[in-house]
Amino acid sequence: MHDAELQGPFARLLDDMADMAAVRALENGAPVAALWQALAESGFLDALVPEDAGGAGLSLATIAPLIETLGAQGLPVPVADTMVARALLGGAAPRGPIVLVTSQALPVCGARFADHALVDDGRTLVLSPLAALEPQATGVQGSSAMMLHGRAQGPAFARPDGGLRPVAAVVRAALIAGAGARLTDMACAHANTRVQFGKPIGRQQAIQQMLAVMAQDMVGARIAARQGASRGLAVPVALAASAKITASAAAARLAASAHAVHGAIGIAAEYDVQILTRRLHEWRLADGSEGYWAAVLGTARLQSAQTTVDWVREAIFG
Repeated sequence: MHDAELQGPFARLLDDMADMAAVRALENGAPVAALWQALAESGFLDALVPEDAGGAGLSLATIAPLIETLGAQGLPVPVADTMVARALLGGAAPRGPIVLVTSQALPVCGARFADHALVDDGRTLVLSPLAALEPQATGVQGSSAMMLHGRAQGPAFARPDGGLRPVAAVVRAALIAGAGARLTDMACAHANTRVQFGKPIGRQQAIQQMLAVMAQDMVGARIAARQGASRGLAVPVALAASAKITASAAAARLAASAHAVHGAIGIAAEYDVQILTRRLHEWRLADGSEGYWAAVLGTARLQSAQTTVDWVREAIFG
């Protein structure tokens, strides 16, 4: 199936149900029920579920563009998490939003909108009601992330090799790639229309350089995320590390450059830039920042007797 056959209808659904006005409303406490019902009826939530369990049986690589589309919308609801959770749970998945919990030491993105959490306890995956985890808001403006302090309670399921964190990291990388692409488009459009001293600011060499670096980071994050998704839900740790390091490092630069190009208007509540840059910083830290994954990748490399080129070829591109 070609990307456009999936991405087009999905993007139209999100444009209808979850444009930036709807995202602002969700941040301010609007209910998520109507959006969630539309997503459930569309069938996209079961995209990764095997066909014999009632899903579409698609691969993570195939739906990576859909996750990027979610990132481009700046959607705070855990749609991508739920897609992965439903695939891992099969017919046992509940109907509502589910977040992936890879560590309770970090804020969990989208938890404010979730009914359940799929928690990696180091031995199994536990499907727990979110309330049992004693969620607490972080206090960050507009954030849907929450700290979870309680113990997971519920049925246990098989844990993927390497745990839940690698696939969660790839999901965050794809979200970053999508948000980065939209920010790059917005920065280019603003640079071509914002006039100072009689000419568009996009004609200034410094702005052109900044936009070129943004495009480079956006493409790099997309390539890394799609490479991370290329091996399915059982993502090898080294591949997840490569994807998340690349995307998280790019996220900080993309956010900074977007604000530099837009100037003061970029932080205005009425403007969309600040929604996307807040998401970038949130997804950058979720399930491990670039620093965390760099340590994981470095440790894995040092444990191998292969040359670096051979190790990279096998561990990341094999």
